[in-house]
Amino acid sequence: MLTAVSAPPAAGATVTLACSGLGISFDLCRDGAQEWARRSGNEVRFVSPPKGASEQLALYQQLLAAGSPDIDVFQIDVVWPGILGNYFIDLKDRAGPDVVRQHLPAMIEAATVKGRLVAMPWFADAGVLYARKDLLEAHGRPVPQTWEELQDTAALIQRAERAAGRDRMWGYVWQGRAYEGLTVNALEWIASRNGGTIVAPDGAITIDNPQAAEALAMARGWVGSISPPGVLNYMEEEARGVFQSGNAVFMRNWPYAWTLVNAADSAVGGKVAVVPLPKGGPGGRHTSTLGGQLLAVSKFSAHADEAADLALYLTGLAEQKRRAIHGASNPTIPALYEDAEVVAANPFFTELAESIANAVNRPAQATGMRYNQVSAEFYANVHEVLTGRQDPKAMLPDLKEALIRISRGGRW
Repeated sequence: MLTAVSAPPAAGATVTLACSGLGISFDLCRDGAQEWARRSGNEVRFVSPPKGASEQLALYQQLLAAGSPDIDVFQIDVVWPGILGNYFIDLKDRAGPDVVRQHLPAMIEAATVKGRLVAMPWFADAGVLYARKDLLEAHGRPVPQTWEELQDTAALIQRAERAAGRDRMWGYVWQGRAYEGLTVNALEWIASRNGGTIVAPDGAITIDNPQAAEALAMARGWVGSISPPGVLNYMEEEARGVFQSGNAVFMRNWPYAWTLVNAADSAVGGKVAVVPLPKGGPGGRHTSTLGGQLLAVSKFSAHADEAADLALYLTGLAEQKRRAIHGASNPTIPALYEDAEVVAANPFFTELAESIANAVNRPAQATGMRYNQVSAEFYANVHEVLTGRQDPKAMLPDLKEALIRISRGGRW
């Protein structure tokens, strides 16, 4: 259900905005929207959606399918435009080409459905590698550039640290539970080996290829060796808990963890570097899965002009700069990664810029309304490989056939 956070008296138009209710994220949203209201003479009413992404999406689908005008501006995940885009207005002409060109092309691509810009990029996310720089230095190892180097370095340091009495040390933690986070991780392994993005932009199902099989086989080998067996039930916070307590050499996570691993009560504060995820071998590339949030305007809004103006204000350069400085929110405008004030507040943004620039999109555009089915089929099968119940070379043809059925014979 939606929770009303505030309902001010009407003055001009009253625009209802659904934005994250999580900690500083909501504070940043509230403060920006209230500044827009002060400047425009309108009012903003805030609603707090459910915290879980699946619950949010289900609620938004219910409201929009019913033609409800209850929410004017929606905060949506970067993979939802293909699912919800028919319910949102086209913002392309309202934004104008100069504003559109400011944003990361991958984010604009993710927000575009059949030529319509159904949302504006608000903030980006990309997977990054957290590394214990003190342990790398102590053991004379460089930051790994490939997954093979990460595997070797993680095993060496894990072995040496355990021999020194730190028997809870692991080499690498990541997100291995059967959920969207595993789709994200596995796509990074595969794309880094030039194995594609499960489904190509033209709708072709590309997952059954040797590079994908190699990537999944390598990851299977991590479980129980450099990664704890329990990693198969880890989401973001479980991985962070192990790493932040000082019990892992490397961690894959989103940038949000930077502030937390450097908090006063962190066992690894000041000992961590953030670097791009490794390449898939010498012929591979550094890449990460693109995450992030967008703002979209309901076509059922009674105040579409004001709602669009609010969405454009919140996603504009000045507001993205404020969010980056005060909340480490990752801009979708590349120029801000070179802004001196932004970099001073977030030193790791220099490395983050490379990860975001090289990020790949999940196949949400190509698969449209069926993306959730595609992702669920993918992560369920990948999880079976990681548990050892399936061989990747045998699994991938079966996965391809399942995706063909989901696509209705390739007709997404």
